[in-house]
Amino acid sequence: MEALFAKFEEKAQATKERFATLKKEHADFVLGEYTLGQVLTGMKGIQALMCETSALDPVEGIRFRGYSIPELRDKLPKAEGGDEPLPEGIFYLMLFNELPTEDDVKMLSKAWVENGDLPQYAKDVIDAIPVETHPMTQFSMGILSLQKDSKFAEAYTNGVSKTEYWKYTFEDVMELVAKLPALAAYIYRRKYHGGNHIAADKSLDWAGNFAHMLGYSSDGFKRLMRLYLTIHVDHEGGNVSAHATKLVGSALSDPYLSFSAAMNGLAGPLHGLANQEVIRWIFGMLDELGTKNPTAEEIKTYCQKTLDSGRVVPGFGHAVLRKTDPRYMAQREFALKHLPNDELFGVVSNMYDIVPEILAATGKVKNPWPNVDAHSGCLLLHYNFEEYDFYTVLFGVSRALGVLASLIWDRYLGLPLERPKSFTSEAIMNRINSVNA
Repeated sequence: MEALFAKFEEKAQATKERFATLKKEHADFVLGEYTLGQVLTGMKGIQALMCETSALDPVEGIRFRGYSIPELRDKLPKAEGGDEPLPEGIFYLMLFNELPTEDDVKMLSKAWVENGDLPQYAKDVIDAIPVETHPMTQFSMGILSLQKDSKFAEAYTNGVSKTEYWKYTFEDVMELVAKLPALAAYIYRRKYHGGNHIAADKSLDWAGNFAHMLGYSSDGFKRLMRLYLTIHVDHEGGNVSAHATKLVGSALSDPYLSFSAAMNGLAGPLHGLANQEVIRWIFGMLDELGTKNPTAEEIKTYCQKTLDSGRVVPGFGHAVLRKTDPRYMAQREFALKHLPNDELFGVVSNMYDIVPEILAATGKVKNPWPNVDAHSGCLLLHYNFEEYDFYTVLFGVSRALGVLASLIWDRYLGLPLERPKSFTSEAIMNRINSVNA
């Protein structure tokens, strides 16, 4: 761990100095204005957070430390004989702001897999939860159970200097990320496979071992997990799971408490739960139409019916993006390469051609294009991963890499407690009236 600490300080010092200069010399710099409409629609577009690990451009899409998803699929190290990046590599990139070597990735992978065993007390907590409880609830509770061993909480109680907070945050993050696959797999095997658990294979990489513990040994599924766990890691600081981590962490809650809060947000249908909502919607359409190969006209009619009933077509649109989500395109390319004749992929592919035009015609949708959730379910189903209530847990394991790397940076930079000001509707109406008088 000391070598990682030294590496991080070497890379992070320049950012810390820049941050100190901004805080000391440019605190009065005006970043822009915002409107009441932005406040009333969830603070959309208001630039009020710092996030070092990734940035989301409405047109270009997500970039991780300046690299696009296609660039990272090409540049990040891959498993031996594989063609998809290892998620350990994107964590390294977000943390150190440099592309990792194969040795860097192997070092992280070894550390995570070797420290990935789930302690018995965490298993006892999961076993005490009714098995029918939603997997995301079990996942959040399991994360909280691991908090018992938080190095940050212990160090804070013992009076550690605030300049050292980041080191103990770093240790907690490494331990938590290491154990998340085992926790998720334990929940999965208990809920869907009668508690028939599968021991870790510590010769595999982090994602490959996760696939193995879930019970999927094919190279194809391991390949998919490496892609899936790479492209879902981060989406800058303002989405619910990222901001929940940042907000709760700003109170100096340790990474376990902060990440559990993030997972409670990810479990919402307007955030990570959307991936299972997409599959439910598609299956509902196929059941109603009585076919596995609906025509374009049938898809159009069903989409319009959904909209006319006051519901949304899940998997389309994004709060920031104004183009097709690059994460969707990465999954589409994967499907075209590895499952071009899959029936469900055919439906998803047809929707890509049909739905945006229908949504655009309403005049109410700023971004009618598919997002990441529109595609992931059909890939998982191709490899017989049919328990789509569990899909958001997979998302959560991936999202840990981004939000927890950001949390290390927050503690290193000494970001303060978040405390925005609020106002009543009466107060803002009085202000509007006084301006218009």
